Amino acid sequence: MKYDEFAFLNQQLAGMLKSGIPLEGALRQLCETMKRGSLRAEFEKLGSDLAKGEPLVTALGARQLPPLYIRLVAVGVAANDLPGILTLLADYYQGLHGTGTRLKGLMVYPVLVLFASLALSIFLTLVLNQLVQSTVVDGMQMTMPTSVYAALWFLPLMLGLTALVVVIALLVPGVRRDLRWMLPGFREASLAQLATAAGLMLQRGVSLADALALLESMENHSRAGKELAAWRQRLVAGHQKFSDISGRRSTFPPLFIWLVASAGEDLAAGFKHAAEVYQARSVYRTDLILYGALPVAILFLGLLVAGQTWPVMSTVVRLIDMMGSMGP
Repeated sequence: MKYDEFAFLNQQLAGMLKSGIPLEGALRQLCETMKRGSLRAEFEKLGSDLAKGEPLVTALGARQLPPLYIRLVAVGVAANDLPGILTLLADYYQGLHGTGTRLKGLMVYPVLVLFASLALSIFLTLVLNQLVQSTVVDGMQMTMPTSVYAALWFLPLMLGLTALVVVIALLVPGVRRDLRWMLPGFREASLAQLATAAGLMLQRGVSLADALALLESMENHSRAGKELAAWRQRLVAGHQKFSDISGRRSTFPPLFIWLVASAGEDLAAGFKHAAEVYQARSVYRTDLILYGALPVAILFLGLLVAGQTWPVMSTVVRLIDMMGSMGP
């Protein structure tokens, strides 16, 4: 799902509802202006279900939409404040889009440099190998020593293995989920997103137990999901203070727990504060990496070229010196 498109749709829908347009008519008008795709198909089906007389909450449950969205829309319907909820959700998903764009940009430099380095390394290896084999000094064809040949192919082999690991990490969902909670910048963004979602639910009257259950389902099979399940179990067991509910933590850092717990009974404010802090930390870390990535990439490519050519060129120079010292 494209979060920016989803956010814009909800923002427009909220504006139409505030102006007095019925929900069915607003959905129909929005779908007519949307590009064809899965999001338009889901909202067209939603409008069709509403036209048949199904309640909004029931119709939403049958659609392939984010669980948080479905839950908060149900809260908005119960509170008779659907436009307000849709506006909050639009802001939330617009924030997700901005964070996702920033994190994707953070991944572009390393991945591009890695694959460019792999291609350059293989090219230099083949060219230098061919150069040595085609060199003839005093009627003798030069041969590359085994140690130099092995050193020449060592870097392409290591870069190829690294590229394979990166491809696996990008394609395997389980690995991607784990890395999201481990890598700098990504971890802070994940904490900020989770805290924002929790704050939105608690602010709108969702119980802590229900909020934790929904967050657990959103983080299904991830390290955070397992820890959220443990939080919910402690809450059901009778623990009331958030510091007791969180227990021993590994995925969630002590600062995150302290920021939420410092709000006392107003956990919605605590989660909101934690979201603001970790969003700022995520922006700082991603900017730091982005601004440092380009010069590091240029330096890496320079070292790559030097490292690839030095063993062969030094061997060629030594062989030429040896040939010259033998004399006629």
